[in-house]
Amino acid sequence: MSMTVTLWLIAGLTAFGIFSGWRGAQLPNPHRGPRMVPWRFLMVLCAALDFMLLVHVLSLLEMPEHWTRI
Repeated sequence: MSMTVTLWLIAGLTAFGIFSGWRGAQLPNPHRGPRMVPWRFLMVLCAALDFMLLVHVLSLLEMPEHWTRI
């Protein structure tokens, strides 16, 4: 995957993660019925995928070897 596609995916997942976090934080409304979308799970999933894509960006940037030594 190219750097451009990866950065667009990071931006989209971050925006959807923020939206999911906002929706998950809303108080339940019993008049509308139960929530059918697991917003908090989607927020955590977006965060995990964002982390994976950030690691991919670092691999595309080809980190110098002295950064990887422990």
